[in-house]
Amino acid sequence: MKRVVVIGGGHGQSQICRSIKNIDDISISAIVTVADDGGSTGRLRRQFSIPAMGDIRNVMISLAERETTMSELMDYRFDDPDGTETDIHGHNLGNLILTAMTQLSGSFLEAIQTVGDVLNVRGRIIPATSQVITLYALMRDGVIVKGEANIPTVHNHISKVFYDCDVAATPAAVEAILEADLIIYGIGSVYTSLIPNIIIPGIRQALKETKAKRVYFANAMTQPGETDGYSVEDHVQALLDHGAPVDMVVIADDELPKQNVRNYFNQNSMPVLLEETEHDYEVLEVPLLGFENGLIRHDTEKLRRVVETLLEGI
Repeated sequence: MKRVVVIGGGHGQSQICRSIKNIDDISISAIVTVADDGGSTGRLRRQFSIPAMGDIRNVMISLAERETTMSELMDYRFDDPDGTETDIHGHNLGNLILTAMTQLSGSFLEAIQTVGDVLNVRGRIIPATSQVITLYALMRDGVIVKGEANIPTVHNHISKVFYDCDVAATPAAVEAILEADLIIYGIGSVYTSLIPNIIIPGIRQALKETKAKRVYFANAMTQPGETDGYSVEDHVQALLDHGAPVDMVVIADDELPKQNVRNYFNQNSMPVLLEETEHDYEVLEVPLLGFENGLIRHDTEKLRRVVETLLEGI
C-alpha cells in the first residue's frame, strides 16, 4: 500500500483529496492548516480559543466515503441576511459540530477523529498543530500584516509569512511525512494555505528528511492580493524560500477558454505560466482542468489519473 500525504488547506486541498480517495491500495493523510481566522471559523476560534476548523471540515467532506445527508449538513451555513453575525447567523453547521465535540471530549484531535468516523472518512485528517496560532506576513516594503484573512486584502507583495510564537507540529503530521511515499503540496493559496503548514519547524524538518517524492501541483490562476503576477517558478520559489523541498511540479497544459480567462481578468486574476526552460526540479505538464460555468478548476478525474501515474513510478 502506498502512503500519500496531502499538505495544504482550503478548497484546493479538498479537491485533491476528493480526487484520490477512491484510488486502490493507498493510505491518505491530509495535513491541514489551522491558521484561518476569517468568517465562522474565526469567530469560533476567538470565542472558544480552539484551532481553526474550517479547512478541516472541508477536507472531511471531500474524504467522506460517499456524499450523504450528513456530509451535506456539515457544509450547511446559516443565513446572515443583515450581516450582523450574531448567534448562529453566518456559522457553518460543521464548524459548530466540531466545536461542540471539542468541548465534549476536551480534545480538538479527538473531535476530528469522532466526526470523521461518523462521515466514514477515507484517510486521516491531521491538523498541522493543535495550538491556536495567528499567521503574519512581512511585505516587501516592510509592512507587517496580522491575520490570514487580512493578508490577501492589502494588495502588497509578500516577502514571507511567519508566526509570532513557537509552534509545535502534531506528532501524527511528522510521522505521516516521514513514512510517506508521495507528498503533494496543494492545490491552493501558496502563502495562506500551503506555507502555514511548512513553516512549522517539525513539519519543515520532516519534509527535508523524508524519502517521499515531494510534488507541487501548481495553481492555474494567480490569486489577487497574494500572488499577483506570479509565474509557476515564483510559486515554487515561495515554497523553497520557506523550507519546502520540491522534487516535481505538475502543471496544467489545458488550453484555457478565452471567455473564462476574461472572467478571471476582470477579477485581477491571470493564468500562471511557466517562464523558464530549465529547472532544478522535474516538470510534468498534463491536462488537469475543467471549465464549467465560466470557471477554471482542477478536474477530479484528471487529478486522479495523474496521481495514479505518479504512484506507479514510486
